[in-house]
Amino acid sequence: MNNAQEKSAGRPSDSGIRIETERLILRNVAPKDAAVMFDYRNNALCAKYQRGQRKAYADICELIERRKNDVLSVEAPFMIAVAQKRSDEMIGEIVVMPKAGTISIGYTFHYNYHRKGYAFEALTALLALLHEAFPSWGFVSFTEPENIASMALLTKLGYQNMGYLPTMASQVFCKWLPPAEEAELARAIRGGECIS
Repeated sequence: MNNAQEKSAGRPSDSGIRIETERLILRNVAPKDAAVMFDYRNNALCAKYQRGQRKAYADICELIERRKNDVLSVEAPFMIAVAQKRSDEMIGEIVVMPKAGTISIGYTFHYNYHRKGYAFEALTALLALLHEAFPSWGFVSFTEPENIASMALLTKLGYQNMGYLPTMASQVFCKWLPPAEEAELARAIRGGECIS
């Protein structure tokens, strides 16, 4: 697969994002999701480890309006709603941020759906699709070292715990990272340097 093909791969259709798992649909965010997003983004348990998330209802509506037509791509960041397959009710969100050959993923799930395997199910399907579509891209995720549940999830997903990066105040996890990039990341962690 050449670079042009790789950059457009994984875009299932012009109608947007749709990935199905046993219990879930990963789809574009929609205006109907605003109330649920407002609820969990303003819940102390869900917001505890989130940085910079919009929490005001009007800001969430604006974010949804801006992100409702996102597509799977490495050309720009995109946002995915995770919804129950039976009801299409949103239970969480995943944000994918591609940059310079590396895909970062962030996620938040509604407090009523913690510890029930939904995050693992959704991320397993999404990571597999992204890796198949963009095989030369590495994956990196950042989490606070106090976020034990997120670190356990990333480990279960096959990410490697690279250590703590002081410049980002985060524990760094990677998967499918090319050896040279992994070595650069390890040096940055050891030296406390900022990574690009």
